[in-house]
Amino acid sequence: MIHRSRAPAGRGHVLRARGRPPHHPAAGTFPGHRTSGRSTGGFPRLTPGAATSRLIAWPARGDTRAVPTLRDWLREGPFTLGLSSGFFGFFAHAGVVTVLEEEGLRPARIVGSSAGALVGGLWGAGLPAARLREELLALRREHFWDPFPGLGLLRGRMFRLRLDAMLPVRTFEECPTPIALSAFDVLGWRTAVLSEGPLAPAIHASCAAPFLFQPVRIGARLYSDGGVRDRHGLAGAGTGARVLYHHLTSRSPWRRASSPALRVPQRSGLRAVALDGMPRLGPFRLGRAAEAMERAAEGMRRALSGPA
Repeated sequence: MIHRSRAPAGRGHVLRARGRPPHHPAAGTFPGHRTSGRSTGGFPRLTPGAATSRLIAWPARGDTRAVPTLRDWLREGPFTLGLSSGFFGFFAHAGVVTVLEEEGLRPARIVGSSAGALVGGLWGAGLPAARLREELLALRREHFWDPFPGLGLLRGRMFRLRLDAMLPVRTFEECPTPIALSAFDVLGWRTAVLSEGPLAPAIHASCAAPFLFQPVRIGARLYSDGGVRDRHGLAGAGTGARVLYHHLTSRSPWRRASSPALRVPQRSGLRAVALDGMPRLGPFRLGRAAEAMERAAEGMRRALSGPA
């Protein structure tokens, strides 16, 4: 069911698409879901439980045209895909890009930070969404867990090796879709946008969550998680770009609940999809990864069919 509501002051127009009430799970299904016997995009078709998708629109100045749906808006012209940071929210991002690929809605540019840099970097480098899902769903803690003394618990060498194995190209310049990733310059205490040169170190740097991963050296600089100063991951989006932005609503352990970074940004020409009620995942909580991916895919499908 689609509910249109007016956003709080200063928050744009909001579309809410609510799922059906939760069902008791059958054997082999996820809590809060039931199967319908069909398959979409490689996922078992599931009926979402408590997850809610919100579409927040900031039309460009002077743009008063009526566009029937978000799908129609995206097909009107080139758009930039923005993917936010959000700890282990990359499973949800993978669900979103799966739906975009199904619909033939390929962005002209991809920007992101942290979890968004991982999915955006891999997809923009040419890794098909189906393969991306397979790789992420096969992820286990032992695949990246390499504690080592330093400015973070994990050294990151295992993560980098896995990243190198997944990437179909080696540099930004080889990517079929242009990519710009946000990383935090530790020495300069600022956000840096990485968009040229070796791709794997840039993705690694943007994903180097504080305290969990050690900072990543690229040239003479040390970089950490791009979400430190650019949680939205939009620093690399060009001025005036039409932006489809997937906003992860989950809060990283180190971020205050009242942080402005948790709000959807105000930006002319931006359409933001925010998914509430998603499973909270982490290195010790990967069991609901497939559920998160499917809930995100279902939420994105509803958002595409909703008014823009």
